[in-house]
Amino acid sequence: MRIREMQHSDAGAVAAIYNEGIRGQGATFRRGEVAEAHVAAWVDQAGRHPVLVAVRDGAVVGWARAGSYSDFEAYAGIGELAIYVAAADRGGGVGRVLVDALAEACRERGYWKLIAKVFPSNQGSIELLHRSGYRDVGLHLRHGQHEDGWRDVLLLEKSL
Repeated sequence: MRIREMQHSDAGAVAAIYNEGIRGQGATFRRGEVAEAHVAAWVDQAGRHPVLVAVRDGAVVGWARAGSYSDFEAYAGIGELAIYVAAADRGGGVGRVLVDALAEACRERGYWKLIAKVFPSNQGSIELLHRSGYRDVGLHLRHGQHEDGWRDVLLLEKSL
């Protein structure tokens, strides 16, 4: 497996993995699938907000991205983690390698902290983040509406 910066040619595979996660309803408030063009636009922001892909046998099997936490200048060094791994490749270490590689890419770009917002029911992601040095910060109650009603969100952070 190899980790590298996302390229425009990866957009279809990244969108497919993201859409698989959206359909699973266990990781995001997003409703409706994302278009390949939406994901391709991330490449143009990668100078400040890194997007990494995990590639195995020539195929993208996962991705991780640091998005903006806030547009407030004092928070410019904080990124919000998003990570998705193809269902067939979960549990095999792809997520851990991506999370750790993203932390390093963010550190190199001057970030000092990454945060993650995770549904408390998403134990696999919570355990992954704990193993990668994230700590629980708190619980946002009724943080957003999902198809099945209100959902809480666990907030985690990692100092870089």
